This record gives sequence, C-alpha cells and structure tokens, in this order.
Amino acid sequence: MKPADRIKKNRCKLLILFLVLAVQSVFISRKEGYHMDELLSFELSNAQYNPWIVPTQPVGRLAKFMDQEIEGEDIRQTLGNLWDAALDVIQNRGESRALTYQADVYPEPVWITRQQFHEYLTVGEKDAFNYFSVYFNVKDDNHPPVHFMLLHTVSSLLRERIFPFMGCVINLAAVLGCCGLMMGMGELLERNGRVREGARWGCLAAALYGFSSGAVATVLLIRMYALLTLWCVLTLYLHLKKWLEGSFAEKNKGLIAVTVLGFLTQYFFLLYCILLAAVTFVLCLRKGRRREAFCYLRSMGAAAVIGVGIFPFSVGDVLSSGRGVEAIGNLTSGLGGYGERLRAFGEILLVRGFGEKRVGLVLALLLLAAAAVWRLWRWDRGREICWMLLLPPAGYFLLAAKMSPYLVDRYVMPVFPFLSMLLAGVLAGAAGRIFGAGKEGRRKRGVLLFCIACGLAALQVRAYDGEYLYRGYEGQLETAVRYRELPCICVYEGYGFYDNLLEFQTYDRTLLLKPEELRERRDASDLESLERAVVLIKQNVDAGEVLRDLARRGLEAEELPVESPYGDRIYLCRRAG
Repeated sequence: MKPADRIKKNRCKLLILFLVLAVQSVFISRKEGYHMDELLSFELSNAQYNPWIVPTQPVGRLAKFMDQEIEGEDIRQTLGNLWDAALDVIQNRGESRALTYQADVYPEPVWITRQQFHEYLTVGEKDAFNYFSVYFNVKDDNHPPVHFMLLHTVSSLLRERIFPFMGCVINLAAVLGCCGLMMGMGELLERNGRVREGARWGCLAAALYGFSSGAVATVLLIRMYALLTLWCVLTLYLHLKKWLEGSFAEKNKGLIAVTVLGFLTQYFFLLYCILLAAVTFVLCLRKGRRREAFCYLRSMGAAAVIGVGIFPFSVGDVLSSGRGVEAIGNLTSGLGGYGERLRAFGEILLVRGFGEKRVGLVLALLLLAAAAVWRLWRWDRGREICWMLLLPPAGYFLLAAKMSPYLVDRYVMPVFPFLSMLLAGVLAGAAGRIFGAGKEGRRKRGVLLFCIACGLAALQVRAYDGEYLYRGYEGQLETAVRYRELPCICVYEGYGFYDNLLEFQTYDRTLLLKPEELRERRDASDLESLERAVVLIKQNVDAGEVLRDLARRGLEAEELPVESPYGDRIYLCRRAG
C-alpha cells in the first residue's frame, strides 16, 4: 500500500492522535512550576552520583569518590582507576578505599552555590549519558531506574537546561502510545470476530482517554506514572493478541521484555501484571490450553528473574524500604478506613475520567457498565476477553486504593485508559441498540459517537483543575532573577525546599535551614555579616518566629509582593541601621 493510501485509510486515527498531541502540548506550554517529586526526578536523573541534597553535605560520598579517585583525564585513565578500585575492593573488602571513603560532612548547614544547584538538576558536557550514575542514584530511592534513565537521556540531549517539555515529552509519548494501542486493540478484536465495529470502538476509547483530564494530569506530572500506564496497556494488548492467536507457547520475548520494563519503571506494575497473569493462566487451563499455560508461566518467571537480576535493589525496595513496608502494612492492616480510601480514589476516577462526580452520573455509569458486562458474559466468544479487559484493572484499583501512601491521582493513573475503554464500549453498545444495523445505522452511530466524544472532550479540557501546572510560579522565579546577585536563606520543614530548586540555581548562593537550625545556629558569623539577603519561608513554617530570629541577627525584613503557588512568603532583608 502506498504511503498516501495508508494515510487516507488511517486518517481518522491520525487526526485523533494529532488533536491529542495539540491539546496536550497546550497544557504543557502552560506549566510553570513543579511538584517537589518532579524536581527530585530531575535530580536523581542528572546529579552525578549525588541522589540527595543534604544541607550539611552538599557533595555526597560517592560523588566525591568518583570525582577524586575515579574520573581521569581520558577514558583510558578512568577505566584504569575503576580497575584499581575493583581490585582494592576484592582484596580488602570492608577496608578498601571505596568503602571507607568519607564525604565532607559539616556540623551545621552550609551555603550551596547556584552552580551546585544547577549541576544537581541539569546535565553538562562531562556527565552526559552517564547511566551508571543514574543507576546508583536510584538504588537509594524507592523506585526502579527506567524512567530516570529516559529523563537523563532527554537532559543529555538538551544540556545545561531544565524546562517542563523535557520531562513531559516522555509522558506525552506514553499517552499517545496508549491511544495507538487502544486503536490497535479495537482492530484486533474486530479482525478476530470478538467485537463488532472494533476499530470505531478503539478510536472512541482513544479519544475519550486522550482528551481526558486524567491524560492531562498524566502528561503534566514528570514522574514514572505515564510510562507505567503505557506498559499496562501494552501488556494487555500483547496478551489479547497472543490469546487470540493461540501463541503463548512460543515467541514470548516481546512479552517478557515489556514485563521487565514495566517492573523496572514502577513497582505498582506488579499489581496489574500479576492479576492479568493469573486471569490468563486460569483461562488457558479452562480452555484446555495446558501447554500454553505452562509456557506462559515459564515466561513470566523468566521476566521476574531478569528484572531482579538487572536491579537487585528492587527486593529491598519492595520488602524492607520505608515506602515498601508502608505499602505492605496498608495492605495487611484490615478494612478499617478502606471505605474512605475507596471513596477518595473513586472521586479521583470520576473527575479524571469524566470531569464530573455527581451521584446521578455515578449510578448511570455503574448501571450501563453492569449491563455491558452481563451482555459480554452471555456472549461465549467474548467472555474471556471480558475477563482480561475488566478484572485486572479493577483489581489494580482496589489494591492501589488500599496500598497507596497518599490519596492522590498518580497511583491510579494506569486505570484511566481502561475506564475510557469501558465507557467507549458502553456508548458504542448503547448507540448500536438505538440505531440498529445497516449502513444508515452505522452512519448515525458514527455521528452520535463523534458528537459525544467532542462534548466529553470539551468538558474534560474545560474542567481540568490546573493541578501540576503551578500557575504563578513564573512570577516567583522572576523575583529570584531580579535579586540574583543576593544570597538566599530558605527556612523549611521536611523536604519543602525541593519545590524551589529552580530559584536556588538563580540566587548567588543559598542556605537551607530548618527553624530550629536558624534559631540555634552556633556559628552565625555568616548571617551577621550579611548586608542584604532574600529570605524564603515555606508555607508550613511560622514566619513570625523566623523574622524574630533574623531580627536578633540584625536583619530587618520587608515582605515582597509575590503570589506563590506553594504558599511561600518571600522577604527582602537588610542590615538594621
């Protein structure tokens, strides 16, 4: 088929993908600030062997060791130094230089320069495409490395810079990939006689998902959840394809690769993958496809071995890390409070999936979904497809609602495309009942579904709540540019300073202090010698107490008129008298 004929044949799909690309790009262009976890993504990806910003230790132990003991003037010298270090570890083990090397740790927080903050977040000529650094950075985090390596790749191509598109482009590609896979699933099911007008169903599902506020949030949040969503949808597509072709007994390399990638992107992938694997295994046994069932089980075992072999730290992340212990504790803690968690995540699904959460809509959707499931259950040729489509995402939702540390949308983002597929099936089935078969009926169904998709898309885009855009941060960043020659004192609690890393790479230097560290600072000569400084006080800190502590150091404060999306208060301080 000629390219022009192929484009003409697929013009509806291409139009949907183009419009999704355009709408999502508009939202990306409006993103001004970042959630602290997003900036942590950039740091874990790009800070050379320095996974955490520690106010009393600006340069980590491994970063100092690599800089002073390993990095050479050329690749030959660097490899030689690595070889010597490896031999030293083998010979001396716990007494080797690598394991006894000490970082510079200070008794109190020290000033960190704008260049150091810049190097935390961006990639320069020296550290481009350094995946070894990314691997060692994320081993100290609770997440596997794939997303961070992709973000590091983008940062290596766009060096010395950080802006929203660099992270959002990965998410945008993932969402477009999900839309394409839904279209492919529709054609696959239609081609195998499982769904009438499956291609139209796939296009409708792709449009409902691509223009949903769930997809917008997935694109805007620079974390690993868009990739997680892509691997879940791709895993379903591969399972459906192999189920319909009866090919679980051979050529499972692609399925193994996708399973490994999903595991190495976010551990919540296991919730979906294990449920889908259980459904697939049982269906194969029930249909007498025993050889396929055990070959499939062997392939999933191989994927598990490969995933853990590539990133063995995953075992500790899941079983013994703070976040892993918390998730397992939530799962085994009984049903107390589970109803509230389900209600909270249910509202998230309604808002992100439909842009609405009214009780009437909930009841209508539940009734329609129940009718659709009942109809598929009675349809012998579609029963297995029904189980594979519905059970794993439903189970994932129930488990994620139980295990998630926070009641936020990121943990259920993989459910959004499945919700769109279900809604598309309900709408298409209802339209078929109304207009019946025949050419005229198909035309009317197409017009109706097109109008519904456009209406829901407009509602979703208009109703998006602006989360992850952080509108107004540009004004706060302009303040940092205006006073870029001055030092900054940031007073925070927890890890709140991560919200403001872009400002800290703008000010001359920054001192990160908790309120008690400011109040009890023993060597205050650096503060007492300041003539002028910008003081940034985070939302959860008592500003009055901080200003009194500064006044005792001889600094008078004047609040600057800055509207902060984080609730920060910014002051210009001068030496009194």
